[in-house]
Amino acid sequence: MYGYFDPKGIRPCGWLKTQLKIQANGLAGNLNKIWPDVKDSAWIGGACEGWERVPYWLDGYIPLAYMLEDPEMITVAEKYVNTILDKQEDDGWICPCKPEERQKYDIWAFFLIGKVLVLYYEFTDSKKALKGLYKAMKCLHRYIVEERRIKLFDWGEHRWFEAMIPLQFLYSKHKEKWIFELASELRTQGTDYNNLKEHWKRPLNIWTQDTHVVNIAMMLKYESVCHQLLGYKLKNEAEDLWRHIEKYNGTAVGIFTGDECLSGLANNQGSELCSVVELMYSCEIIYAVTGKNVWADRLEKIAYNALPATVSDDMWTHQYDQLANQIACQIMPGPKVHFRTNSGQSHLFGLEPNFGCCTANFGQGWPKFAMSGFLKSRGGIIAAFMIPSELSTKIGGKKVRIKTETDYPFRMSCKYTVTADDPVEFTFKIRIPKWVIAFKVNGEEQKKSDYYKIHKTFFGKEEINIELITAPVLKTRQNGLKYLQYGALVFALPIEAEYIMHEYVKDGVERKFPYCDYELVPKSEWRYGFADETFEICEKEGDTYPFSSKNPRITVKAKMARVEWDYEDGYESISAKEPVSDRAISEARTMELIPYGCAKLRMTEMPKVKIKAK
Repeated sequence: MYGYFDPKGIRPCGWLKTQLKIQANGLAGNLNKIWPDVKDSAWIGGACEGWERVPYWLDGYIPLAYMLEDPEMITVAEKYVNTILDKQEDDGWICPCKPEERQKYDIWAFFLIGKVLVLYYEFTDSKKALKGLYKAMKCLHRYIVEERRIKLFDWGEHRWFEAMIPLQFLYSKHKEKWIFELASELRTQGTDYNNLKEHWKRPLNIWTQDTHVVNIAMMLKYESVCHQLLGYKLKNEAEDLWRHIEKYNGTAVGIFTGDECLSGLANNQGSELCSVVELMYSCEIIYAVTGKNVWADRLEKIAYNALPATVSDDMWTHQYDQLANQIACQIMPGPKVHFRTNSGQSHLFGLEPNFGCCTANFGQGWPKFAMSGFLKSRGGIIAAFMIPSELSTKIGGKKVRIKTETDYPFRMSCKYTVTADDPVEFTFKIRIPKWVIAFKVNGEEQKKSDYYKIHKTFFGKEEINIELITAPVLKTRQNGLKYLQYGALVFALPIEAEYIMHEYVKDGVERKFPYCDYELVPKSEWRYGFADETFEICEKEGDTYPFSSKNPRITVKAKMARVEWDYEDGYESISAKEPVSDRAISEARTMELIPYGCAKLRMTEMPKVKIKAK
């Protein structure tokens, strides 16, 4: 329904540009200097990992470099892509493995590097990248379709749909039969997730591809990336799948539990960081293809809550698993780990807690979100997300610029400035989130709708000021617990933390400041519940970090009271999933809740307490 603009015409502004700069100065922007699996990868002739980690990293590094117009980073991106292309075999094979190893090489990485080359081409128009992509996919066709020498297995079998992104792109350039043949064969060999729904109802402490949360986060977009190339009729299967997964594994911030496999509804189970950014990407694509606003609302909730929550303010460290009720991030002692299939260090903040896939992959979250701020519609432009950014494009050959100035989601207002050097007629639509009670345009209240639409001949400069009106609301979770949401932000009770730093070397990989590991030990009480539903919004100046854990830009004052709440049986740093009782054991007092994304230790799901009358 919608289409993407040329990313070369989109630039971040305001707090979003600040966030991208923080990322560029942090872990994702420096892995090529510090982390062997990127610095010395087999993809560029080194001896370290030669599968998914460099492509994962480039998938975020490339848009980050070009959107920030950073010369040094652009040089690095060019070096990696050109080295990979220079090492491509004459027959088109592009992944770093010996010829005799090809049949045992999981070609999920083949799909992933294909996506990267598409992304690189979109920012550079590189003919070399386009040629390399064509050769690589033609090679894959020969191995899979013509000669039947490779069959999908493991990750490739469960992520087959990722190949549709480079294949659809190639088909837009070369309408050749073999592209359709390869896509069809991958679909035939690939996992049909509609047959796995029963597996998602009851979490097990067993690792399987069928319940792996990252596979499932990626899978949601399969219909959207397949329908055009394979001629599918869109049946909105993603909605049915989403609701089913959410029913049995949902969280307060719109992601699914999975540490690493689906882990149920408990607020003390983890969610893998890879699943957060992949879920964002799936929502971006599904929204663009279907035009259904629910996917944009879901994306905002994930982007503004789950993503910043699991990465440190300076973006030098990250978690593998985040918890909704996260009272500590301490190494779990003993042989029995609370996480279903991950280690007892998975919720620490560090270089690569548990596995390095998230280290390489988390960098795609913010840059790809920034690329999605504006979308094409028939006859016009959609302001899909109120993120500070600027679009430069042409309509009917005439230049149009739209600038979005906002502190949303921390504030509820936004100014759009539309500039046209020559008269040009088009429709400009601004998406209005579902949770909005009412909204105003240039001071005038509007009838509630999914979009505010202007169709006119634009000429010169015109300002459109949007004010969103909403209120804080308690929403219900499992076991009758509540969480507080205001706009796109979920709020949590922050817990003071002592950071214990660990610098060490493991398997030849050094952890040292600023990319060392940290345990977070709680230093304040966490056993609270909501005493009433009276809330006060407090807008603040904040600091240099948009999602600052020390100085949030917005807080909510709430009446809270102590309740009796135990630890999870067998642990001293994991809260039980519900309190012993919802009866207050203290007087209610005013406390300040902060955005979930700002709170590294937090209580999010809490009871509505019963206070004994005096």
